[in-house]
Amino acid sequence: MQVVNVGDLTIDVIWKDIKNLHLSVHPPTGRIRIAAPHALGLDAIRAFAISRLRWIRKNQHKLAAQPREAVRDYIDRESHYVWGERVLLRIVHQDGPPSVRQAHRSLVVCVPSQMARDDRHSLIEAWYRESLRHAATPVVARWEKQLGVSANRLFIQRMKTKWGSCHPESGNIRLNTELAKKPPECMEYVVLHELAHLRERTHTDGFYQLLDSHLPQWRDIRQMLNSLPLSTPAD
Repeated sequence: MQVVNVGDLTIDVIWKDIKNLHLSVHPPTGRIRIAAPHALGLDAIRAFAISRLRWIRKNQHKLAAQPREAVRDYIDRESHYVWGERVLLRIVHQDGPPSVRQAHRSLVVCVPSQMARDDRHSLIEAWYRESLRHAATPVVARWEKQLGVSANRLFIQRMKTKWGSCHPESGNIRLNTELAKKPPECMEYVVLHELAHLRERTHTDGFYQLLDSHLPQWRDIRQMLNSLPLSTPAD
């Protein structure tokens, strides 16, 4: 991968075995990427980016205007989201190991009374991570069977610019921890999207045909996912 600067814009360029240039602006930060045929030089790629500046800025402004969640303090009665549903934190001060569990419309967080805000954040983030892993594992297995592919490993982590990723060479897929806050169908779509890359490495017509045949409503789900509030970087 190489970086090209066009004015104040930074664009990631990757070369692939494709015939045409592909320009994309990725949520949640508006990261710009151009996929280019191997034979195309940087001057031609830069000229292409300049010709699409209006489109790039329009999509970046759209992402910038997307609502963002408030910075959380991880205190009692604070609002959070689990699988698209609003829940309230219930902070229970007690001795013993810290824990998090979901109850009716609440997350019960048991912690020592002097636990710092950042430690409560880390505890709840770990709970989201494990919740996503628990929910995603059977979904991955089901889509593996339907697509006739096999992922090597599933990683769950906070990702700044992607909802998920796939590395076809290693067979590893990664899911953004934030998906545990979104409606379940969003995770379903992202899992299918990433596993489909084990059949079609790039966004070819064949790739989109796979999505269309297995999840015809994927475009609506993607639009919903990208319109939901984003996490705040300081959170």
